Amino acid sequence: MKNLVLFTSKDRDSLTKVRNRESKFGEHIQLIPNLTTTYDDIVNLDVDYVLFGIKEDIGIYANQGITGAYNAWQATIKILLNTQYNLFNQPKKVLVLGHLDYSMERKIVEEKATKKNITKARRLVEAIDKDVTYMVATIVKAGKIPIIIGGGHNNAYGNIKGLSLAKNDKANVVNLDAHTDFRDKEGRHSGNGFSYAYNEGYLKNYFVFGLHENYTSDKIFKTLTQLKCIKYNTYEALEVRNDIEFLSELEIASQHVSNKPFGIEIDCDAIADIPSSAMTPSGFSVKKTRQFVHYFGKHKNASYLHICEAAPTKKTASKVGKLISYLITDFIRAHDH
Repeated sequence: MKNLVLFTSKDRDSLTKVRNRESKFGEHIQLIPNLTTTYDDIVNLDVDYVLFGIKEDIGIYANQGITGAYNAWQATIKILLNTQYNLFNQPKKVLVLGHLDYSMERKIVEEKATKKNITKARRLVEAIDKDVTYMVATIVKAGKIPIIIGGGHNNAYGNIKGLSLAKNDKANVVNLDAHTDFRDKEGRHSGNGFSYAYNEGYLKNYFVFGLHENYTSDKIFKTLTQLKCIKYNTYEALEVRNDIEFLSELEIASQHVSNKPFGIEIDCDAIADIPSSAMTPSGFSVKKTRQFVHYFGKHKNASYLHICEAAPTKKTASKVGKLISYLITDFIRAHDH
């Protein structure tokens, strides 16, 4: 496919810092030297996980948010490859496929957010949806687990649709997020990936974990109340008022989604002080986020991991890369055991 840029041995070697008496993650990953068809290239490959990035923030621009999420893939892969290879980290079952690149298309985000430009951006998101859907569906059909890094939360739509098509059934999702992303079908953007997936018949049960009471409209709360297939808790109930317990809520969310193949969505807007499209000073700690990924990652029906909305700058690239690398390795360790 035209927007897929393969991750090559040259890329790996340029980013992996080899040291005496150490072995790095990047020295043991699997690569595809030449792409024929994605399915044929990976179906017989001895890997369990297929890692790919999405270098875009067009969906965030189309939602009139703060851009920068296209940088997350590069920040992450640089750190991940230099993670230690040891008895806890076994990357031999990981294929680093590459990334979906939208460098030309994302020129729109440099333009003033006029009605015309927003409309154009939303049409571009529809094209990105098709690529993400194809990638996820192909990887799942090949019997592997996609790990998707970067871009806006608009890409949840493609993840859900891809999983649904691959399994020929509606998919479930648990989403660590300050927002529902269940807004109106007004053209595709980062705020309505889940509502589009639900209305088009790809999403069944949906649990929003850690919704922020200050940033959820009354209309959305009423919608959530009406739809029995959607459940949620709020960050304030969990972490401020202590009305409910974190571990017991993990179990409640699991009961709602884990009876069939489900996706794990992590929106970095929900994590305190992480550069993102809607950065918050009040959110889950990195520790709680890692526990969340571990808890759901260990379930046999966990079918993909998506980490999105992080918007690193040159100054914060290492911080974001380390965070996402922790989450990736937590997920792999949990699922392997």
